[in-house]
Amino acid sequence: MEKKQEVLLEVSNLRTYFPVKTNKLRKKTVLKAVDDITLTVFKGETLGIVGESGSGKSTLGRTILRLVEPTEGEIVFEGQHIENLKLRELQVIRNQMQVIFQDPFGSLNPRMRIEEIIEEPIKMHTRLSKIERKNRIKELIEKVGLSEEALKKFPHEFSGGQRQRIGIARALAINPKFIIADEPVSALDVSIQSQVLNLMMDLQDEFHLTYLFISHDLSVIKHISDRVAVMYLGRIVEIGTKESLYKNPLHPYTKALLSSIPVVDFENKREEIMISGELPSPVDPPVGCAFHTRCPFAMDICRLKRPQLKDKNEDQQVACFLYEEEQTIEREPNHLVEI
Repeated sequence: MEKKQEVLLEVSNLRTYFPVKTNKLRKKTVLKAVDDITLTVFKGETLGIVGESGSGKSTLGRTILRLVEPTEGEIVFEGQHIENLKLRELQVIRNQMQVIFQDPFGSLNPRMRIEEIIEEPIKMHTRLSKIERKNRIKELIEKVGLSEEALKKFPHEFSGGQRQRIGIARALAINPKFIIADEPVSALDVSIQSQVLNLMMDLQDEFHLTYLFISHDLSVIKHISDRVAVMYLGRIVEIGTKESLYKNPLHPYTKALLSSIPVVDFENKREEIMISGELPSPVDPPVGCAFHTRCPFAMDICRLKRPQLKDKNEDQQVACFLYEEEQTIEREPNHLVEI
């Protein structure tokens, strides 16, 4: 499926489990937030990660950055394994990997002026002189569409969209190659969302950035992504180019997500696929296919065996038994499983 492009990041069989206590007897078990993820991110692209709340998107991003420690698996950045690096060695890699958080206000120190917030990583990770740092800060604040006067203000003096621009400037401060954007526009008004997304796309071209863009909003993902990975209960169920996935979704979960997008053109509206029930608990995930408890196409094999992510065509991979060679693709949906 993957075309010959230069690889920036490879994740193989990544698992992130958290120990939890489930009852009064304090029986210990694990919460499987990320459960066997394998993916590749190419230089210069935007890979969108989409799924319901609780599907493990943010944990995946934080694990890649080693803000959360992986339980198993490999994380290879520019050919170097980083999953077991010590803190000092990891610090060198982190210069090239930055994050933009969902809540711009919560991620900015309210007691620091904007100039200090942007300068902090530059002082820590570079040897620029004070004059060079000031010039760099002025350049960054102008790149994100704010005036130099903003540098003397505090975070509470700005709107949500302006604070997110400041967060983007801080992420760019030390010239990273890779940025994980964790729901960066979900807290913003729709009109502001488009401005911030367009800004990120312009900066990507200018600074040759690579994005892992996490969102639950399929419209946002479509606007900014080159490829899209669909996550469900800690696993990737489908991944492909934006064009192929939105035009011809394969997995029933992907189809259900896309059919829920509001449309204006009712003549070309997708057939609505309803899924019942809530996302199962990652503490006690279903045996077999994680989606079978809500899938209108579930078969007996789905309840027994876990499907693997396999190539379906040149542009898409899907983890679904509907597309196994011995199965018939065209099936009538079963009655929905109520949970």
